[in-house]
Amino acid sequence: MTDDQQARLNQVNVIVGDIQAAIAFYRLLGADIVVSAGEWPAGSGARHAATAFDNGVTLEFDNLPMLHIYAADAGNVRGPVIGFAFPSREAVDAAFNRLSSAGHVVRRRPYDAFWGARYAIVEDPDGNAVGLMGPIDRSRGYTPGPA
Repeated sequence: MTDDQQARLNQVNVIVGDIQAAIAFYRLLGADIVVSAGEWPAGSGARHAATAFDNGVTLEFDNLPMLHIYAADAGNVRGPVIGFAFPSREAVDAAFNRLSSAGHVVRRRPYDAFWGARYAIVEDPDGNAVGLMGPIDRSRGYTPGPA
């Protein structure tokens, strides 16, 4: 595989039932959690928090309303979303095509996500959700509508 297709583990996104309880737990563990400014978008109930580690990996927390905004098949996503970064939007599409052509379950086809990155979700052979994300370009970002 060439460098322009190389995937890099960059994120584990934990889907939580009670975001405040999750934040409290991981803070007790020693993680420096940054909480997004309340509910976003307004009226959605969606909440997000994250912590970054020195190795470039982030541990992120989303509640179910947030999951429904970015995962088209959110009701079938179980456990965390394991995120891989790709060097380009095209590399996301290429990886998605390789995985879906090999018969892996698709949870979200590649799309231009509200945070400004190309993004898709597939399942590994054990049913774990795996996010494929290109570089973030804030100029492509937008506020999503209700899920």
